[in-house]
Amino acid sequence: MTKNAEYILEIINNSDKHLTAEQIYLLLKEKNKKAVIATVYNNLSFLYREGLIRKVPVEGYPDRYDKMKQHDHLVCRRCGKLTDITLEDLTEKLQEQIGVPMISYDLKINYICDDCLKIEKEKGN
Repeated sequence: MTKNAEYILEIINNSDKHLTAEQIYLLLKEKNKKAVIATVYNNLSFLYREGLIRKVPVEGYPDRYDKMKQHDHLVCRRCGKLTDITLEDLTEKLQEQIGVPMISYDLKINYICDDCLKIEKEKGN
């Protein structure tokens, strides 16, 4: 694994946010001034293929990257905000239902976040 890949993995694993490639790039530049955005995308692809990070796509927004610890996400349908949630591990139940070897699963529950609900209420008044 390259130094840049190690730095990127460290950035993701130490973050409590769901970072975009651009955000990761800005953080990487603090450690490696010569880094370019292509370096970030190439290393994110490598880390994802190797099963070291999760890619969290949200329709209409840039992909975000997350640590591999098993957890699920709430996704606001208005602003795209991602929030971690921990539900009962469904791996065993899903494995029984699909009948083929499963690598992982990513559960995203769509909702409207408190901030967006507040904005809607203010517009309605």
